[in-house]
Amino acid sequence: MELDFSRYVEEFRTLNLKDPGTWPLVPKIAVLLLVLIAIPVMGYFADWQGQMEELDAGRTQEVKLKDEYVKKKTQAVNLDLHKQQLREIDTQFGALLKQLPNRSQMDALLVDINQAGLGRGLQFELFKPAGGEITGESYNELPIQLRVTGTYHDMGAFASDVGQLSRIVILKDIAMQAQKDGNLVMDAVARTFRYLDEEEVAARRRAQSASKAAKK
Repeated sequence: MELDFSRYVEEFRTLNLKDPGTWPLVPKIAVLLLVLIAIPVMGYFADWQGQMEELDAGRTQEVKLKDEYVKKKTQAVNLDLHKQQLREIDTQFGALLKQLPNRSQMDALLVDINQAGLGRGLQFELFKPAGGEITGESYNELPIQLRVTGTYHDMGAFASDVGQLSRIVILKDIAMQAQKDGNLVMDAVARTFRYLDEEEVAARRRAQSASKAAKK
């Protein structure tokens, strides 16, 4: 059975828009289908789209809140472990701090460095502070210029002895030059550190506070 499309076209062309009750069956069905399709489409753009966007935003927020919950739960579970690690860090820091001399112990440390060189048979041609102390947050650094003469073996032993001192001493900027008699001349900077006592820390804080107040 062949469809007569020309007849259907003619039916649509001759429709009386003021009296839909007189329309043929095919135009009625076509208009009904269009209405059934248009209603959900219009509903989507008029209302459902906003609701779906809110739903997507809610899902994103849900994922974010779950992640935050898991992180906070992990932190709570590991709180005792973090406290233990903090106590260990404080203990290690205290042990390191004890390796720094205070102001009254600096002279003794300088004597120890000098004795370490003399004990290895080295001759000091220069042993003096290289400028003033370099200020740190909770400690000061004191660089000391050294120039010693001796054999390569004795200088190596001296460097090892300095590294084994009870206080922290670092040899840097090392330069060696051979002499005609077979000995070496070594120029270096021994960097040692001392921690600030409570009085010095308090004085520094007062100075920083005064400086900030002056800038305001």
